[in-house]
Amino acid sequence: EDGVYMETFLEAVNKKIHGVPLQACYHCRKCSAGCPAASYMEFNPNKVIKMIQNGQKDKVLSSSTIWLCLSCETCITRCPNQVDIARMMDVLRQMAIEEGVAASEANVLKFHEAFLSSIKFGGRVHEMLMTVHYKLKSGDFFSDVDIAPSMFLKGKLALLPPRTKDMKSVKNIFEKTKTK
Repeated sequence: EDGVYMETFLEAVNKKIHGVPLQACYHCRKCSAGCPAASYMEFNPNKVIKMIQNGQKDKVLSSSTIWLCLSCETCITRCPNQVDIARMMDVLRQMAIEEGVAASEANVLKFHEAFLSSIKFGGRVHEMLMTVHYKLKSGDFFSDVDIAPSMFLKGKLALLPPRTKDMKSVKNIFEKTKTK
């Protein structure tokens, strides 16, 4: 229709990032070179930015890449322009959820939900609680049960969850980011 402006994919992502716009990326590829998960990704982080800039929304939101990002922030540390790729990946995951785009990796959304649930409960990740939540949601009860005892004995799985002192701030974060 005449006079109706449609927001571009790039504009939509930039608006939700609340930081350095993706146009600041000049594709030096330092983000991709330092990413510990890049070799497992369908598209490296630099390619995802380029795809967003080119309006390839469906391809980006349906890719496994957005779900494989570890959010370690190595990318923003290496970026000469401080483009926050970890935040961008989080925004893309949320957009995929909101638009009902299924993740291409089996059970990755269930893992994502279990991770967020653990954070929401105590302000920090509790691996045991997160694992139980994930196992119940996915129905994948026995695939890695053999490694649990050794992880527990090495102190990698705590029985009691760590809790942050400022749960009010954690609650506020979840309230502010709640989708309508």
